[in-house]
Amino acid sequence: MQEISPEALSERLHTGDDGPLVLDIRHEADFEEWHIPGSVHVDVYDELTAGSAQAAEALSDLPRDEQIVTVCAAGVVSETATEVLQTLGYDAVTLTDGMNGWSRVHRHAPVPVDLDGTLIQVARPGTGCLSHLLISDGEAAVFDPSQYLDEYEAILDEYDVELTGVFDTHAHADHVSGAAELADRHGVPYYLHPKDALAIDATPAEDGQTVTVGSLDIEVIHTPGHSEGSVSFDIDGAALLTGDTLFHESVGRVELGVEAGIEDSDVEQNAATLYESLQRLLDRPDDAVVLPAHDPGSPDPPVTATLAAVSDRNDELGRDRADFVTALASDIPEHPPNFERVKRTNVGREAVPADELAELELGPNNCAAE
Repeated sequence: MQEISPEALSERLHTGDDGPLVLDIRHEADFEEWHIPGSVHVDVYDELTAGSAQAAEALSDLPRDEQIVTVCAAGVVSETATEVLQTLGYDAVTLTDGMNGWSRVHRHAPVPVDLDGTLIQVARPGTGCLSHLLISDGEAAVFDPSQYLDEYEAILDEYDVELTGVFDTHAHADHVSGAAELADRHGVPYYLHPKDALAIDATPAEDGQTVTVGSLDIEVIHTPGHSEGSVSFDIDGAALLTGDTLFHESVGRVELGVEAGIEDSDVEQNAATLYESLQRLLDRPDDAVVLPAHDPGSPDPPVTATLAAVSDRNDELGRDRADFVTALASDIPEHPPNFERVKRTNVGREAVPADELAELELGPNNCAAE
């Protein structure tokens, strides 16, 4: 049985030179909820589990001029699909670990920004998560890292820099943070606002505080609403790391902390708070590059936009206060998978076994208000 790793598939799709055709064989509802962009969908999951011969007819009309990569949730049933396709004469391989593997893929690229240093964006195409590394004068800081720390260690090694701090913009609800562990590995501070560091040892990141990395200053801006401890980071006036407070075309949700049972506020109060936080960000320079912690698509780094551009295209920013609060409090989209446990894990109120951490965050990213 031939396989292709998620990283290799990501590279081939990124270059776009030689295909391949990605064939998702899961149930329609699973495909519609979350899939690799550009995938072809043929729902033969039940046929493949019942007996491969029943799936042959449904798969026999696929194009024969490019390699086919079969995809399911964990790369098990898709192995049977690959066997059927090979029997039919197709050049077919299986995506190792299926969508589970795809969720672990990371890509990185420098952010074009006017700084005395280097800012690198790390994207997870399978989840929409964005994290960042700041490098200046031999020092580095990491913002919103995933639990897959080797990705960040490799970049630190590539640039031969010393990690001096790790930051979270907030206690995330969609993915398990690797910030505390990365900071512990290197013996450096882990910065998180006290309102989100409920039961976790962290260095406070509070409004107006400045942390220096190399020759660059990082200003902490408390921007609650999505989370009581949400902060944004202004890097030398040139870049705004806005977490889940401000996206390029939306804003953060306001009910996740309430529904996870870790906030005493209500949804309307959070929406009003978020409105005020956004006004603080909109007072920053128009040419500052806005770098959120998520992108709703399958991000190919760098995902950037100036604050002026975001102000123009983000409809949420054009609402008055009353309309904004009503809209965010009443229109609640689908929740991120397992958001209650993920949120409790990131604030330190739940200890999840290591072998369960990856499963917690599988599925689509739903941290933006829609």
